[in-house]
Amino acid sequence: MKATSEEKARKPYLQLFFSTLQLSAFTFGGGFVIIPLMRKKFVEKLHWIDEKEMMDFTAIAQSSPGAIAVNASILIGYHVAGILGAILTVLGAVLPPLIIISVISLCYDAFRDNVWVNMVMLGMQAGVAAVICDVVVTMAKNVLKPFRWVPLAVMLAAFAATWFFHINVIWIILVCGAIGAIESIWKSKKGKGLEQS
Repeated sequence: MKATSEEKARKPYLQLFFSTLQLSAFTFGGGFVIIPLMRKKFVEKLHWIDEKEMMDFTAIAQSSPGAIAVNASILIGYHVAGILGAILTVLGAVLPPLIIISVISLCYDAFRDNVWVNMVMLGMQAGVAAVICDVVVTMAKNVLKPFRWVPLAVMLAAFAATWFFHINVIWIILVCGAIGAIESIWKSKKGKGLEQS
């Protein structure tokens, strides 16, 4: 039986909602953990966005106020299906933690001092650290492909500013954005100069 045009139009919305709902429900450890899973789902499996767009969305989501998972969901939803897509992906991203935290808060006292729960949490922290390292390596490879000196220098300088000098991340984001804008303007002027000559 063939799907009607209405069913075809509704499919991306439902798939967007249930994709982000599933990712959010089974992701532990914060926003950076959900990014590789979103990449796998929306870039590799569904092919709704490409690798460069995913990198751009991650950068925007990280530098915008709010949770990175919610910000990335908004960007992906809007890119794929407009405002309704953004609303559905936000609902999909927010509902699982809201429900889970509400349930846990009812019996928090019973879990708080439980030895088994604490051991599970320690194990999850190790897993989350590994996933975050994977995100860092994957993003670094994508930023440096093809190899250019400016992104490498910006990455190393941003790391040094954060780790050694404890500079506020807002200043780092603003400076990195300014460097990226200057590099883009310089490249466009250079490209125009080559066209004219």
